[in-house]
Amino acid sequence: MHEVVGEVVASEHPGHSPGDLVVGWASMFDALAELVVTDGEGLASFDTSLPATTAVMLQPLACVLYAVEQLGDVSGQTAAVIGQGPIGLLFSSVLKARGAARVTGVDPVDRTDVASVFGVDEAVTARAERWAAGLSDADRPSVVVEAVGHQISTLQPALDAVAHGGQVFYFGVPDDPVYPFDMMTFLRKNLTLRSGVALERRRVLADAGAYLAEHPELRDSYVTHVHPVADVEAAFGAAIAPRPGQLKIAVDMT
Repeated sequence: MHEVVGEVVASEHPGHSPGDLVVGWASMFDALAELVVTDGEGLASFDTSLPATTAVMLQPLACVLYAVEQLGDVSGQTAAVIGQGPIGLLFSSVLKARGAARVTGVDPVDRTDVASVFGVDEAVTARAERWAAGLSDADRPSVVVEAVGHQISTLQPALDAVAHGGQVFYFGVPDDPVYPFDMMTFLRKNLTLRSGVALERRRVLADAGAYLAEHPELRDSYVTHVHPVADVEAAFGAAIAPRPGQLKIAVDMT
């Protein structure tokens, strides 16, 4: 687990001092440890009026803000996000806030209960390939984000769905080193495929704090379940079984 909130106990980074409360990346993916050694450039202070179990959302939000920056100006464009879990819903929110004319969220799990909170204009409860197959040319979004990850089946529907000349951003973490890729579709539609990890992490963490302050409705909707660390196995078990009413799951280390 790499999303972490904690108190600095020692630091060689000039931006952090013992006693500071920070949020960001556990660069060794050891956020469940009692003591975490990590890169100070991946940490930033936050509004301490936020509980730690809410502040943890600033790390994925920072990743999403950085990714949307890579898409350029999306104002007036139509966008779709495949996967409406905790990451996908943040993409929907940020795309809408950055001026997308219409945002479609696609997920086999029904997310209609939170769609409006996260800026989703149309919540489609379906598998990505079925949604993509049913689109007319007039309905194709100019931007498609793949926010599922961990499997190979949802990149192709993103390519199939996007409009001619559009962009696809692959965000989800790949578990496989090689993904099947329909090069003919990519070529004939003059598409752009983007991906990558978040850089400038201290800056985008600060941006995430500002975004959350501008959109306070997200604070009460994003983290839906908190498990004590003694119950961490149940937390991971729930996380791999998405269901309506369950979004971000946090682990309380206190």
